[in-house]
Formats: sequence, C-alpha cells, structure tokens
Amino acid sequence: MSVPPNVHGPLPWPQWAYVPGEAAGLDADYETLALAKALVPPVFRGYVPARHPALRYGLALNDRGYSWEAQEVLEAVWAAAPQNGRERILLRACIHIANANLRLRMQKAHSAARMFGEALGELRALSSRKVAAAGDGFVESFPVPALTALLQAKLGRAELTKADWIALSAIVRSQ
Repeated sequence: MSVPPNVHGPLPWPQWAYVPGEAAGLDADYETLALAKALVPPVFRGYVPARHPALRYGLALNDRGYSWEAQEVLEAVWAAAPQNGRERILLRACIHIANANLRLRMQKAHSAARMFGEALGELRALSSRKVAAAGDGFVESFPVPALTALLQAKLGRAELTKADWIALSAIVRSQ
C-alpha cells in the first residue's frame, strides 16, 4: 500500500476522540486514521521498526486520549507484524492497554481491569520468549519491565478510576 499523496510531514490528529455510546453521536474520524494505516506495509520483514511512523502515531494517539483510534492504528501494525514474532505480543499488550484506557473513560473500571490483566498476561508471555538479536525493533527498544511493574501496580488497587489510564510513550521516555 502506498502513502496517500496528501500526507506530508506529521500526521494530523483526529478531529475528535471517538467513544462508543457517547451522547454526541459522532462516528470515528476514519479519514484521519486511514492516513496512518496507509503507512503500514502489507508485512513487516523480520520485526516492526521502533521508529515506524504508524506505530509511533498509534502510541501517541493513546497518550493524547484517542484510545479507540489508537487501537485501530495499532491493530493495523499488529496485522502486518511477523507471525509468531515478539512484536505481535507487545503490540497485543499495547492494544489491550488502549482498550483499557477507553473503558476507564467510559467508567467501566472492571472491564478496564480485565484488559490491563490481559495486557499483563501478554507481557509475561513476551518475557518467556527467546530474545532475538539486538536491533532497532519495537520490542528491543520498549521498556517491558517498566510497563509490567506499572500494570501490576494498577491491578493491585482496590478499584481503578479515570486517573489510572496508562500513557505508553511516557513509559518509553522514563527509561
């Protein structure tokens, strides 16, 4: 898939954050998300580059409160990631976290806790997988232990609130 001719420079942010069931009745800003998805190749060879613009955009969407949109973009990256690769596992964890963040915004704390738990399970599965040669892949550059510790802390709380959302890029910057 090629990059649309109207994409030059940084990708635009969606015009609004889509939240299923919100009273505004707005549908998602699919046009903006299509720009990011168009950057994803049909298949990544070997690994997903940590600096791939669609990956970085998906993580940034989550951090800016566009949780539903983050899932959409990260799922496109996941679908192109090498089968049985470590990146697919980490991407699934990030997708679960974006989903949990959306559930927190929708005030569905139990559902959010379940999604955080699924993300933690993915990270544990990732830790048990053989580490590949060092490179500039997403897994090699992502601080998995820091995210694992953060998820464990969140899940140790009696009840989650909107304030418990997780910014993925902040974890990367803190390392």
